[in-house]
Amino acid sequence: MKPGYSRFVAWFLAIDWIGLPTAPLRLWRRSLQFRAVTLSVVFSALAIVIVGVYMSVTIGNDLFSSRLSQVLSSSARAEYAAQRIYDSSVATDRTAVQSVLNSSLVSIRDASASSLLAFYRAPDTPASALTPQDFVSPEMSNGVITAELRRQVAAGMGTQFWQSTQLDTSAGAQPGVVVGSLVTIPSVGEYELYIGYSFSESERTLAFVIQVLWISGLGLLMLVGAISFVIARLVVRPIQLTADTSQRIAAGDLSARVPELGDDVVTMLARNFNAMARSMERQVTSLEELASIQKQFVADVSHELKTPLTTLKLADEILFTNRESFEPAVRTAVEHVHENVDRFQVLLIDLLEISRYDAQSVTLTVESTDMVALVNDVVSSVSNIAAEYGSVITVHAPGGRGEVIVDPRRIRRILVNILANAIEHGEGRPIEIEIDSNNTAVAVAVTDHGVGMTQEQLDHVFLRFYRADPARARTLGGSGLGLAIAREDAAIHRGTLDAWSELGEGSRFRLVLPRKPSVALTVAPLPLEPAGRADSAVSHSAVSDSATTSVVTGSATSGAKTAKRARKGAGTS
Repeated sequence: MKPGYSRFVAWFLAIDWIGLPTAPLRLWRRSLQFRAVTLSVVFSALAIVIVGVYMSVTIGNDLFSSRLSQVLSSSARAEYAAQRIYDSSVATDRTAVQSVLNSSLVSIRDASASSLLAFYRAPDTPASALTPQDFVSPEMSNGVITAELRRQVAAGMGTQFWQSTQLDTSAGAQPGVVVGSLVTIPSVGEYELYIGYSFSESERTLAFVIQVLWISGLGLLMLVGAISFVIARLVVRPIQLTADTSQRIAAGDLSARVPELGDDVVTMLARNFNAMARSMERQVTSLEELASIQKQFVADVSHELKTPLTTLKLADEILFTNRESFEPAVRTAVEHVHENVDRFQVLLIDLLEISRYDAQSVTLTVESTDMVALVNDVVSSVSNIAAEYGSVITVHAPGGRGEVIVDPRRIRRILVNILANAIEHGEGRPIEIEIDSNNTAVAVAVTDHGVGMTQEQLDHVFLRFYRADPARARTLGGSGLGLAIAREDAAIHRGTLDAWSELGEGSRFRLVLPRKPSVALTVAPLPLEPAGRADSAVSHSAVSDSATTSVVTGSATSGAKTAKRARKGAGTS
C-alpha cells in the first residue's frame, strides 16, 4: 500500500463520523469566538438578503416602467403615423385600400421599431367590398392578444391599452408587452392595431444586475466574516487567556498570571484578576504554612506524649490489678483512672495516625486477602460486645469469595469502626452484614435498625471529634477520630465508604474496594439503600482527594473494649 494512501485511510478512519453532525452544536456551546462570528455572519447575511431583494425589486420595477414608457411612446408615434396615412388616402377600391394598409404597416414598423404587429377589423365595423384582410405576425398568434385586451381596445377610441404577455419568438418565449389602440380607415371603418414589444433586453439587464448584487453580497459576507473573526479573536483572546489562567489556578498553579497589554478595559480586567490571584496566593500560602505548623504540632505533641503515657499505663496497670485491696473510694478512683488512661491511649494512637495522613506519609502494606474471612474475624472480635448490647450479627456472603489486594490491617480497622457504631446505635436490634463482588470490586455492607441520622447530622459527621448527639454518652469510649481515619483508609485504597440513613429506622454502611489498586471502580456490587427504603432515605458523601467516602453514625467512635481486641490484629503503624 502506498504511503499517501495509508495516510488517507488513517485520516479517514480517525474522523468521528457519528459525532460529526453534532460538531457545530458542540462548537457553538464551547467557543465564544465561534458564536460571535456566526452571529455576525448570519445577521449580515440576513441584511444582505433584505437589501438585495429590495434593490432587485426596485431596479426591476424601474426597468419595466422605463421600458413601458418607451414602448407606449413608440406605439403612439406609430399609431399617429398610420392614422396620417389613412387620413390622406383617397382609395376607392379594395386593392387601393389594401395597398394603403400595407404602406401603413411599413410606417408602423419604422415608427415603433417593432415587427410584431396585428391588425384586426373592429367588431362594430361591417364587412364591405373595401374591407381589407386582417393581418397578424406569427409571433402575435396563439393567444398572445387576449379577448379582454381586444374588448378594451374596441371600446376605447383614442386610448392606448397594454398588457404583459409571453411572446413566442424564434429565439424562444420572451417576456413582452402588447399595446393596442383603434385607428380609422376612411370609407372602411375602425380597425384594432396591436404592436408587440419584447422585454428580453430589460430582463437580461435585470438578471445581470441581480447577479452582480448577489456576487457582491457574497463577497461582502465573506469580508464581514473575516472582519468578525479578526475582531472576535482580538476581543475573545484575552478572555480565553483569563479563562485558561483561572483554570490553572483552580488546578493548583497559584503562580499563573494573565498577560497585561495596553490600557483598555480588558487589560483592566487582567490587572484586577492578577491582583486577586496574588492576594489568593498569599492567603493560601499563609494557610498552608499555618496548617503545616498545626499538623507538625499535633504530630510532635502526640509523639512526645507516648513516653509519659507509657509510664502512666504501667502505674495504672499496677494500681488496677491491686484495686481490691484499696478502700471503696480509692478503688472507684483507680477504676476511673484506668478507663480514662485506656481512652487516652486510643486517642493518642488515632492522633498519630491522622497526623500521618495529614503529612501524606502513609504507605500501604498490601497482600491478597479473603474479604469474607476478614469480616468473620472482625465479627468474632466484637461478638461479646454485641451480645452485651443484645444485637445479633448475621453475615450473608452470596458472592464475596475471591481474593482482593488490600492492606488487611487498615480494612480491619474500617470494619471495626462501622461495626462498633452499628452495635452502639443499633438499639439492640439485629445487624446484617452483606458481602458481594463483581469483576472489579468487592463490597461489604453493614446495616443496623437503630436510631439513624438526619441529613444535617450527615453533613457534619466527618468533622474530626464531631458528635451528632452531644447529649448521648459514648458508651463504648473512643477517640472521636474513628470514622475520619476510616474515610482516609478507604480513600487510600481508591475505594469508597458510603452510607444511607433514615431517622428512627437505622443506617447502612457500604465499603467498596477495587480488587486491585490499579483497577478503577465502575459498578458497586451492592446497592447503597436497603431494599424498600430508597424513596425515604437520606445519604451523604464526603469527598477526599482520591475517592468519595460516605459515612453515617451517632458518635464516630469505636469502643475502647472493641478497640483493644481489634487492634491486636489491626494495630496502628
